[in-house]
Amino acid sequence: MKTVLPLSAAMLIAAAPASAEEFVCTGKVGAVYLDNIFVPDGRTCRLDGTRAKGNIVVGTGAALYARSVSINGNLQGEGTEYVRVYGQSTFGGSIQLVQGVAASIERARVNGDILLDENVGPLNADRNVVGGDMQVFQNMGGVTLTNNRMNGNLQCKENIPAPTGSGNRAASKEDQCSRL
Repeated sequence: MKTVLPLSAAMLIAAAPASAEEFVCTGKVGAVYLDNIFVPDGRTCRLDGTRAKGNIVVGTGAALYARSVSINGNLQGEGTEYVRVYGQSTFGGSIQLVQGVAASIERARVNGDILLDENVGPLNADRNVVGGDMQVFQNMGGVTLTNNRMNGNLQCKENIPAPTGSGNRAASKEDQCSRL
């Protein structure tokens, strides 16, 4: 015989939905203020001057074009088709793109870290200012890193081919990025 216990008030509170709104982006969005932004699997989102107090999450096979955005949180993508950040965009958190295809991050200010991990297409990071580390691991489509500034470390490991570029400044440059 199964015993059924009543739900406690603490369990009911924990199960309540988050108060932040999630905007599902499947087209072009201009200069509006949003909470969180989600790009569904296989869809394309174009942000132009958009502001968000939360995060951007990009779905599998999805594409994001983010120009001159201001995001208080993170940009996260797993299995994305393409992500392009440009036009002096700012992120209060980190940018993490893993197991996707291609990406380009240009002239962004990122208070946290940039992680590019296990992507299969070409990657580009140019003229970014990063508060933490830039980590580039196990990418297969070629990586170009030019004129980036990191308060933390520039770490590159197991990329095929090895990353190329120049003019990067970091607390330390490690492994495949030691000469960049």
